[in-house]
Amino acid sequence: MKANRLTTIGFDADDTLWQNEQFYRMTETRFAELLGEHIDTPGLSKRLLAAAQRNLGVYGFGIKSFTLSMIETAVEVTNGEVSGEVVGKILEIGREMLSHPIETLPDAREAVEALTGRYRIVLITKGDLIDQERKLAQSGLGELFDGVEIVSDKKAETYRRAFARHGDGAEHAMMIGNSLKSDVLPALAAGAWGVFVPHELTWAAEHADEPEAHPRFRKIERLGELSGVIAAIEEG
Repeated sequence: MKANRLTTIGFDADDTLWQNEQFYRMTETRFAELLGEHIDTPGLSKRLLAAAQRNLGVYGFGIKSFTLSMIETAVEVTNGEVSGEVVGKILEIGREMLSHPIETLPDAREAVEALTGRYRIVLITKGDLIDQERKLAQSGLGELFDGVEIVSDKKAETYRRAFARHGDGAEHAMMIGNSLKSDVLPALAAGAWGVFVPHELTWAAEHADEPEAHPRFRKIERLGELSGVIAAIEEG
């Protein structure tokens, strides 16, 4: 098999196929309104980000983890004096996040449909199992995937296992996503191709430098450009 022959295409979900971060930003704004008398918004955002990153190893990724981090931050910035009413409101806005409607991004369906039947198409997403399953079901994209991997984190070994299970290994696979840190860099480290699709809103913890010199790194501005990138790779 040719080294550049692709057999498996992996897609990230949140902010690659559908909107996600915008709901976190809206929730953070409401959180700041609840605690405005205790701390300014920039200071609160910094404390919340620190708590969320600190808790990833305990609570994992997703809305439930974010809600617990908001409560922890509220306790910290009020020196333990946050009221039960405020905690109740934080829990309420967290529950609302779990029921927000799914809005697919431009070209998402068309990009995946264009590859079906020609490659094994796999969704590889991290976060809370129940919430990710809900979003996939509501997106209407579920039937387009040959496999779905909902993982606790994305490391090089995550991609090695996923692409071995759903194809011919990472060497013959490609990962597409909006996060350099989670989607692109570990996929490249595993030996796969990594395609970066920037999103205007990306969580600060997912930022990283673009590996411009890597021979298997590609960047596109929208998913509609993906088929052309794949064709060029296979012709090369």
